[in-house]
Amino acid sequence: MERPLTTPAPAPAEGARAYLDLLAREASALEFEGPVLQARAAGADAATLEELEQAKVAALKVRAMLRRRARREAELSALFDTAGDLAGLRDLDAVLEAIVHRARQLLGTDIAYLTLNDPERGDTYMRVTDGSISADFRRLRLALGAGLGGLVAQTGTPYNTADYFADPRFRHTTTIDGAVHEEGLVAILGVPLRLGARVIGVLFAANRSARPFAQEEVALLCSLAAHAAVAIDTARLLQETRAALAELSGANAVISAHSQAIERAADAHDRMTGLVLRGGGVEDVAAVVTEVLGGRLTVLDDESRPLVGETRELDAGVFDAARSSRALGRTVKRADAYVASVDVGAAPLCTLVLRTDRPVSDTDQRILERAALVTALLLLFRRSVAEAEGRVRGELLDDLVSRPELRGLRDRARRLGVDLGAPHVLVVARHDGQRERAAFWASSQAALAHGLAAARGDEVVLLLPGDRPGPLARRVAAELTASLGRPATAGAAPAAGPVGPVCEQSAVQSGGQRGERSGERSGGPVTSVAAAYAEARRCAGALVALGRTGDGASAEELGFVGLLVGERREVAGFLSGALGPVLDYDARRGTALVTTLNAYFGTGGSLSRTAEALHIHVNTVTQRLDRVGQLLGVDWQEPDHALEIQLALRLHRLRTHMPDV
Repeated sequence: MERPLTTPAPAPAEGARAYLDLLAREASALEFEGPVLQARAAGADAATLEELEQAKVAALKVRAMLRRRARREAELSALFDTAGDLAGLRDLDAVLEAIVHRARQLLGTDIAYLTLNDPERGDTYMRVTDGSISADFRRLRLALGAGLGGLVAQTGTPYNTADYFADPRFRHTTTIDGAVHEEGLVAILGVPLRLGARVIGVLFAANRSARPFAQEEVALLCSLAAHAAVAIDTARLLQETRAALAELSGANAVISAHSQAIERAADAHDRMTGLVLRGGGVEDVAAVVTEVLGGRLTVLDDESRPLVGETRELDAGVFDAARSSRALGRTVKRADAYVASVDVGAAPLCTLVLRTDRPVSDTDQRILERAALVTALLLLFRRSVAEAEGRVRGELLDDLVSRPELRGLRDRARRLGVDLGAPHVLVVARHDGQRERAAFWASSQAALAHGLAAARGDEVVLLLPGDRPGPLARRVAAELTASLGRPATAGAAPAAGPVGPVCEQSAVQSGGQRGERSGERSGGPVTSVAAAYAEARRCAGALVALGRTGDGASAEELGFVGLLVGERREVAGFLSGALGPVLDYDARRGTALVTTLNAYFGTGGSLSRTAEALHIHVNTVTQRLDRVGQLLGVDWQEPDHALEIQLALRLHRLRTHMPDV
């Protein structure tokens, strides 16, 4: 009888080789039971089975060791890669995402995430997630001490739980539990992110099913958390470094711009100073300002009249800015205008208005302020020179008026550019207060016109070239009124040249006193100034008395009043002004208009009695008077005009019988 065929039991050496094969192909732990089961099925003895069991145990230990080493190698590789990420850190978000992703892979969890502490709000917030499916979970914020993450952030100690909802160690809140439940998490491991002794956040690994976390996993996650903390700190340092570099770059740019501005300001200052030393004027300073700063510059004097630049009317905002500039001592901006104004003794001296479309820096505003000061110095210098010259001119005019007998007056006048032998007009202008301003105005006018000026109490005296006293008096009254802002009244009289018999007589007398020849013409002009001053004062007083304050006139223009105030008593001039057209008409036509006027005024203005006196018809009287109205003006019967006509008629009768009048 044949025995049944059976597989021979493997020898111990063959079993060892089988286990080596299993280890070589990284077989599962279940496959390591195969050699023992084969030996038992083959009827191996107990000693062989025992030996195979020992070989199996040794092979499984080797397998576990190899797996641990492979796992450790993977962990070290991940840490090495993380370190490489840190070395080439460019984007913090990318590095943190890589760390969280590696934590999820190495621990084999369903999700990994990282939270950071918020010192301002006193909680911790979700920063990076990997594997999350819930939007609420990604927006979650945890109060310190609440939930597993809050506890880790507060204590700085790793915590893990195999079943979060069943773990009583954590303070559960509705918000946190709701977000964890929506994400479906069960097992959670959290480790702190430390920077020294300070916890800045928490790194998590979590599963959606219950599972314990080994110490090796906790240690691995702690290592990744350390790398994440380093990444965050490095990113902070890099950000601070970049900010510092940007700040330094900005500071360098500011310093460079400031240096250039200072150099530009120094150059402008040197140029303006050089202009002053070389005798430059306000126009030259304005040219430097516009060259350096650009824009359009207007320079205003103390009365806000343009010295340089546009002459169009300035808006009220500019004048408000000028007042503010004087109060602050700085440039003031209004719309597109930069205004710098300087005052002396609380009185404005000059104002610079720069209009430009671009912003003007503080340094450039200092240039405008320096230009205003230089302009003010120039104007003060001009004023000082004008005042000094005005004093000299005023002293000469005072001597001409008060002490005409002094020798050398003509020479003094010649040195000032005044020719006393030429026709001049003496003007006396009365004003009410502001003596200094009136004196400065008069001195300026005299210097410009090559004349003389002096201030005497509440009046200014001007000796100006010309031969038309009336128009000059009105011009002086109008311009001085505008300058003072209150009425000024001016009377005028001829002061040199062909001034009539009175002046000629004075000239002869003065020449006789000095023993000078009439050809030298020194006595006439000098002596006539005093007489002209007296006449001009009387004219100004007469204008005030007549209620014509703020007006100007000569004696010849005052009608019969001029006979009283005029130095020459020119009856012929008065007759010509008051009655000349009628006299001329009678002379040309052989009419009797003058006779008719005498009769008309002699009868009290009665037409019928005038007709009876002249033995003519009333209609003839009416026609003659109509002709008078055409010749003398429609207002000839007004009281003032009629009075002058009646006085002229009487003087005409006197001259008829007394030709010397």
